[in-house]
Amino acid sequence: MFTDKPESYRGVYSLLLTPFKEDKSIDYDVYAQYVEWQVERGSHHLFSVCGSSEMTKLTPEERVKCATIAAKYSGDTEVIATANLEPAWHMQVEEVKRMEQTGVDGLVFVSKGYADNGERLVGYLSELAEYTSLPIILYEFPGMQPCNISGKAYGELVKTGRFHGIKDTTCTMAGIKDKIAVQGDSAVLQANIPLLFDAYMARGVCATPTSCGANLFRKMYDEFFVEKNIAKARETFNEIILLDNAIDSGFNASAKYLVGLQGVPMTTATRCGSTLSEARRRSLEAYYEYAKEHGMLK
Repeated sequence: MFTDKPESYRGVYSLLLTPFKEDKSIDYDVYAQYVEWQVERGSHHLFSVCGSSEMTKLTPEERVKCATIAAKYSGDTEVIATANLEPAWHMQVEEVKRMEQTGVDGLVFVSKGYADNGERLVGYLSELAEYTSLPIILYEFPGMQPCNISGKAYGELVKTGRFHGIKDTTCTMAGIKDKIAVQGDSAVLQANIPLLFDAYMARGVCATPTSCGANLFRKMYDEFFVEKNIAKARETFNEIILLDNAIDSGFNASAKYLVGLQGVPMTTATRCGSTLSEARRRSLEAYYEYAKEHGMLK
């Protein structure tokens, strides 16, 4: 459970993939195993029902069930889940209430395509926040454009005391710094890997490679923030860059294949349409063998 201490919202937020059977139904048994696997890799928090989960391809019932399982099998690791994907306002209110009952520790609100109007966005999110007692993290979800929130609007939301962080997807230093300038006690979570090291004053990370290599992100976080060993953190960052490049083509099927190579029996089936050729599978196998040999992955 998140605490009142601002630092409890910082750290590595690992994205949870949704494992599908070959018929595209969700394999909930593998999902539970995968949640436990993510916890073992040192994630500070887990993000169920996210973009990497293919959340817009899941039914409301599937999203609720995934969040429930994640909360059940996460132990002491906090779980957050997106709670405002439905199209109509009254449906979103019901969605927020249902998601709160799953046992997750916090809710995620996407900017819902309102990011180009700061006043409207702040009003919308502030009103929706009244329907939950859980802490809220914001998400600039690229699947609903325009999604990038201005620093001004983010600062206003932080001041309400209800919003404790944001997954930034501007993928620009200017956009990241714009939010860092007003983050207060909240945590700006970085999603862009090439800028991760330069933007680590953002207090955390919430990026696609955490779905299959969270241990590297926890290692870098500890080196940077706990050990204060910036040289070591930079070396681990270089290893993260290799991971990011390895899964870049064919995500998220590529991440699922890499998770499977590490022992979780996850198929590469997706609902988003990504697939892997025989050549891409061989490339991922070669990367995994290299990463395992050099202690990067297990």
